[in-house]
Amino acid sequence: MLSRSILYLALCTTSTASFADTVWLKNGDRLTGTIRVFDGGKLVLETDYGGTIPLDWKKVATLESERELLIKQGDFEGERAKALKPAEPGKVILANGEAPKTVELASIDQIMKPKPFVEDLTWTGNVGVSLDYKRAEKDTDDYDIDFKTKARHGRWRHNASGEYNREFQNDVKTTDNWETEYALDRFMTDKFFWQGRGEYKRDKIEDLSRQRTVGTGPGYQFWDDELGAFSLASLVNRSDYLFDDGEKESFYSLSVKWDYNRYLIGKTVEMFSTGEVGRPLDNTADYSLDAEVGLRYKLTDWASLNMKAEKDQVSGADGDIDETRYTLGFGVGW
Repeated sequence: MLSRSILYLALCTTSTASFADTVWLKNGDRLTGTIRVFDGGKLVLETDYGGTIPLDWKKVATLESERELLIKQGDFEGERAKALKPAEPGKVILANGEAPKTVELASIDQIMKPKPFVEDLTWTGNVGVSLDYKRAEKDTDDYDIDFKTKARHGRWRHNASGEYNREFQNDVKTTDNWETEYALDRFMTDKFFWQGRGEYKRDKIEDLSRQRTVGTGPGYQFWDDELGAFSLASLVNRSDYLFDDGEKESFYSLSVKWDYNRYLIGKTVEMFSTGEVGRPLDNTADYSLDAEVGLRYKLTDWASLNMKAEKDQVSGADGDIDETRYTLGFGVGW
């Protein structure tokens, strides 16, 4: 008991007055930096001397931070700690004014910086490039470039994405298309928002050469924090199709869009999925599905390897569509 008290006193006296976070390890080492997140058994510490360092949570004795952090114990139980103070090995003190609380490190499932509802400006995004060269009975060259970005300003959120794909088989162009989408979200609360979106697709090979869709409807943000985000939006859409022979077609539809991403293993792996499932109101098709799901493995703070699968399906219409593409490439994020 005396040794624990001495260790606690030593930790308190060696802590600095700066705003740097401090992590003490069970082997006696002390690391300073900025605590970014704890999840999946890894505490991510950002330092100016070693970059981003993932630490094994089981090796951590205690820690200290003067910043406000969200401490989650279980899936639903969590609280904002105004600061973290060091305690005896295996514990940490959650400082909340007049009622500090000491908790076991083993009881903590996640630590992250609380995300404010209203922000001046945040901007995130990712650009991915994949190239596929196949030399066999049919020589195939496939090029794919995609981007996705979000900007948040106060109660407004701007979402933009796009993709370009070109494929050659035996030097004959078999695929040449691109698409882009922009959506604007207005948050009424920290969870509910209203979305307006526009989408444009251009195909230089297929009979359906141009597609234009505009839509609007309510959405719900289930979560948006340091580890990822998940939102759903239900939309009423109008789509206009233009075919190569000059024919036009317009119809209304109902759809549900989703946008999901989640960091795993100390923010080294990111799982993501975006897509939309809809049904035309004139019963020209049973349903349509346009979705992607994939993984990103972070090589550095900005570079990653990407692997994804894309699904494009229309059921119940003349000439049903069911296409699946798999890509592996390199990405840059910010």
